[in-house]
Amino acid sequence: DAYSNVTVRETLSIATRTASANGTGVDRYLNGAGFQDALIIVHTGTITDGTHAVDVQESDDNTTFTSVAASELQGTEPSIGASDDNKMYVAGYKGPKRYGRIAVTASGTTSGGTYGASVLLANPRVAPVVHP
Repeated sequence: DAYSNVTVRETLSIATRTASANGTGVDRYLNGAGFQDALIIVHTGTITDGTHAVDVQESDDNTTFTSVAASELQGTEPSIGASDDNKMYVAGYKGPKRYGRIAVTASGTTSGGTYGASVLLANPRVAPVVHP
């Protein structure tokens, strides 16, 4: 069942942004579960101006992050603009790294946009999942 095999963690809190931002690293080995699958979910509110380019990033140590290669993504990273109010974007992560996060590069913004991102972790090596 989903409750025993899936959990969701926030990487980028929902906020109105006019500048670039890095999300918090999400641990795929959360509570020893060893999640094998990760789905990145970006959700928007009102986007008034500018471009907000999403970059899915990975890390072995939750300190040094690098961009995920396209070959390790299912789907594409969105570039969010003023016509992208109230949308949801998803991308799967197939890479081997322990930590993942979202980084957003904002450009051409005055009033910016409201958005956030979460990581859905699934297919744990140890189940059931312990929820907070």
